[in-house]
Amino acid sequence: MKKNKTALIEEIGDMHLSSSVETPLRDDAFIKSDEEKIKNIQAHFKQIMEELGLDLTDDSLSGTPYRVAKMYVKELFYGLNPINKPKLSTFQNKYGYKKMLIEQNITIDSACEHHFLPITGHAHVAYIPNERVIGLSKINRLVNYYAHRPQVQERLCKQILEDLQKTLNTRSVIVMITAKHLCVSSRGIKDISSSTITIEYGGDFEKPATRNEFLNALNKENGE
Repeated sequence: MKKNKTALIEEIGDMHLSSSVETPLRDDAFIKSDEEKIKNIQAHFKQIMEELGLDLTDDSLSGTPYRVAKMYVKELFYGLNPINKPKLSTFQNKYGYKKMLIEQNITIDSACEHHFLPITGHAHVAYIPNERVIGLSKINRLVNYYAHRPQVQERLCKQILEDLQKTLNTRSVIVMITAKHLCVSSRGIKDISSSTITIEYGGDFEKPATRNEFLNALNKENGE
């Protein structure tokens, strides 16, 4: 029996479905200025609020359409625009450091692309350098950049991994994300205690011993 369109939309919304590692964007995604986008989103969100029956003449609500529009363009989803991508400066590995470097508990503040509800948690990133190393804060900035767009957690994990592999010219990178999804806790099943873990890796991290070293380091730091 063929499913109707609404049923299919609901089913996809409960899946972590992604067609590509790249975030789906139209070819004309960045033709309009941020100011134009804010103006248009403001008008559309005003209409949404009115459809919900809210009185926008109330002082508390009157500025909400603008605030939401600005938040979407300038804050929550600034990572959509490649012009906002942080510069990932790397440096020659003069120390000859060849062991694992871990940057853990990097804040994840994202939103699911199926419901535009928050995804919050932490990313743990490690790499084994070859000729180049990267400033620690750059890893945090990269995670933050990819998180600030409508996301699927699996894609977010792969985007961070592949960007670092390319930047550092090494396959030996691992990315682990543990996050809570409000689309699970505040709607649907409404499970407030569960969390989602994704992990992507390559190079030396394909070896169980190296991967376990990474996991054991995280567990030790967290007192487990």
